[in-house]
Amino acid sequence: MITVRNISKYKEEYPTVITIGTFDGVHIGHLKILNKIINHAKSTALKSSVLTFFPHPRMVLQKDTNIKLLNTIDEKITILEKLGLDVLIIHPFTREFSRLTATEFVRDILVNTLNIKKVIIGYDHRFGRNRTANISDLITFGSTYNFTVDEIPAQEIDDVSVSSTKIRKALEDGDIETANSYLGYEYMLTGTIIKGKGIGKQLGYPTANLYIAEDYKLIPKNGAYVVNSSIADITIYGMMNIGYNPTVNGTERSIEINFFDFDADLYDQKIQINILVRLRDEHKFESIEALKAQLAKDKEKSIEFIQR
Repeated sequence: MITVRNISKYKEEYPTVITIGTFDGVHIGHLKILNKIINHAKSTALKSSVLTFFPHPRMVLQKDTNIKLLNTIDEKITILEKLGLDVLIIHPFTREFSRLTATEFVRDILVNTLNIKKVIIGYDHRFGRNRTANISDLITFGSTYNFTVDEIPAQEIDDVSVSSTKIRKALEDGDIETANSYLGYEYMLTGTIIKGKGIGKQLGYPTANLYIAEDYKLIPKNGAYVVNSSIADITIYGMMNIGYNPTVNGTERSIEINFFDFDADLYDQKIQINILVRLRDEHKFESIEALKAQLAKDKEKSIEFIQR
């Protein structure tokens, strides 16, 4: 897959079939559209392309700095590449870009830059300045600029009652199983392993502390989870705690993973953690011994889940 970070420096020579959207989470609802363009490309010798934007338009137009996204850009690239997409265009979303008229967007970007021959899009897609143009307008543009439009009807998309908003709510509630079922894959956290305070090691459960640079990434509800990660092409399981470590009077939120049967230096390595199931809420225990006893129970439950 070719990844293009800015279409101002790109021109596609090969005819393409494209879809457009933010695709946060790349969930099973999105897959209906993405699989259609990939399959259509294979059957017609077109290139399959996705045009997406970053930052999220709400961050720019509404200055919504509190919005949390399901994927970092790198995670989104990884997921889309696995689908077999030919080209991913991640265009910087700016106020200037948002002021393009529908005609300018279609003519200058979709037609002259991305060389589209077909657009496959959801029934409710809107575009152009103030999002005033709809799919009927896109079909009209297609007649002018020689491309066709396939509309994915409401019923087909709504058959999969899923949205990025519902997934965010499930994660914020700690309902990782519902979130994963909507995503079609385990929710992931990607970051760099940094040095912690060594408290886990003192308790007999040494942890890898995950630092996530992207502050827009949604972190699930505080608590203990069963996780895995691919390290040196081997799947390693463990348990993860998200929270403030109240038993030892922690003050900063952290993400700590205790890997099972694994002992290697991971400092400064970038790894992906896949969240499988939630074990419990984070609690303040009356003593360190009570915390250690709970960690032993967590590990036992984790291993039971892994061995199913």
